[in-house]
Amino acid sequence: MGKPVSMTGFGRGEASGKGCSWVVELRAVNHRYLDTGIKLPRRFISLEDRIKKEVSSCHTRGRVDVYVTFNDEGFETARLKTDISLAREYFSCLQEIAAELSIPGEPDLTMLASFRDIITPLDAEAGGDILEELWPTLREALVAALEECRKMRQSEGEILQKDLLERLHSFQQKIDGIEGSLPQIMSKRETALKERLDILLAGVDIDPMRLAQEVSILVDKSDVCEEIVRLRSHVEQFAGFLELEEPVGRRLDFLVQEFLREVNTIASKISNAETAHLTVGMKNDLEKIREQVQNLE
Repeated sequence: MGKPVSMTGFGRGEASGKGCSWVVELRAVNHRYLDTGIKLPRRFISLEDRIKKEVSSCHTRGRVDVYVTFNDEGFETARLKTDISLAREYFSCLQEIAAELSIPGEPDLTMLASFRDIITPLDAEAGGDILEELWPTLREALVAALEECRKMRQSEGEILQKDLLERLHSFQQKIDGIEGSLPQIMSKRETALKERLDILLAGVDIDPMRLAQEVSILVDKSDVCEEIVRLRSHVEQFAGFLELEEPVGRRLDFLVQEFLREVNTIASKISNAETAHLTVGMKNDLEKIREQVQNLE
């Protein structure tokens, strides 16, 4: 049996090395496309693309939030640089604003410190030696979090698969019920049409053969054999997709829409009370199936 994967999961990973440690927490929820959000210390912002690449290797859909915590245990990361020329420009601008607006006092160091691009960590530069040193340990924690999340998603996926197959079986039983009642429904429909035409055409001379042809045409318009054949084909495809060990959520979502299209056609063609009851039940099944499919990657 295949193992479709849920989009919902949680993972946590830790790794230590090079005099520091990393903790990565990962939360994944439903989303139409892959949307990755990363929160990590600003000085390591250059590692964001690498983290996204690792996430995309395990997730194809879903909102994935990654929270990265860095613990300095002796690794020297507080290497800073100052941009003196930029500081002079800020200071000059502040003096100009104070003079123009008649603000008392002079700009001070506290004001300049609020501009973060004046003092920046050296290791925040992409491609720096420090980042290359730190990345393997961070990646180890990230991979551990992704793996834990994958196991949770896979476990939930198996539960969803079982539930979907049960609901699909219920849906298929209703298809069988409609198909089994078709001969009786068509016969009743033909009799009712003849009786109605007899009343409407009372005293009118009409060719019996022509009348039979017209009745036959009207009855054919109520025939839903094609819709039932397509529904059975969709059911077979749906069950087949659930056996695949790959992302199938979008394909299943498309099939659910096709299911609903055929059911609506059947409901519009046959006004029989028993059939109406079955189509309402089929729509309820499809709504529950659709809700579960939204959880699959």
